[in-house]
Amino acid sequence: MRRSTPNCSFVAQEQRRLLAALDALDAAAVARILEEFVTPERRARLRGVIASRLDAVTVAMDAPHDPHNGAAVLRSCDAFGLQRLHIIERAEPFLVSNTVSRGSERWVEVRTHATTEAAVAALRASGHELVATHPDGELTPRDLASIPRLALVLGNERHGIRADLADACARAVRVPMRGFVESLNVSVTAAILLEHATTGRPGDLPEPYQTRLYARALVLTVPHAPEILAARGMDLPLGVPPPPPPRAARR
Repeated sequence: MRRSTPNCSFVAQEQRRLLAALDALDAAAVARILEEFVTPERRARLRGVIASRLDAVTVAMDAPHDPHNGAAVLRSCDAFGLQRLHIIERAEPFLVSNTVSRGSERWVEVRTHATTEAAVAALRASGHELVATHPDGELTPRDLASIPRLALVLGNERHGIRADLADACARAVRVPMRGFVESLNVSVTAAILLEHATTGRPGDLPEPYQTRLYARALVLTVPHAPEILAARGMDLPLGVPPPPPPRAARR
């Protein structure tokens, strides 16, 4: 299966470098400095999206291999307001096609785990119920909205959900179908289920974390943000990814 696609990145590693740099700074001060360089409409847009972000719903992917699939799920997480995507890497690091993700890797925090045990422990510690996706699952998409804290578990393209991870899931959810095919692409499944799982849920990120995300969004979108901060006495590495081009210029 595909693994050598051009224009890919190891997003979790890049995110960790940026977050480590921001953690050394005062997020509120970073935001005050950089928001001088964006319009009031842009400030409101950033704050509104961040305020609607969800911690109560997350996704856990079991060793995704194809960077297109991983990127498509990442994009769906952003579209439906999820703040975190958990990846069980097993044998290879999580690789994302930037062409498919379309910048969503800037907004969704990717947390990687080397083993199933580490991922399950982290999700249980945060109070999430692990629900597997399976054609014979007892739950339907509408049932997901009633689960207070949900971790939707998605399988690998070839192996599905491995036995050790499936054993950690108390329940499973199916996507009802009436055609001849028995399954959908993992990213399509994720989008369908996340639409049902997130409907009606209010944003639930704590205020300090929202401030951190707002500062991060400004760093990622304001041109020359590291240089601006340096001029105000805040040292941020120059390796921050440049802002994307204006939407009208994208193809």
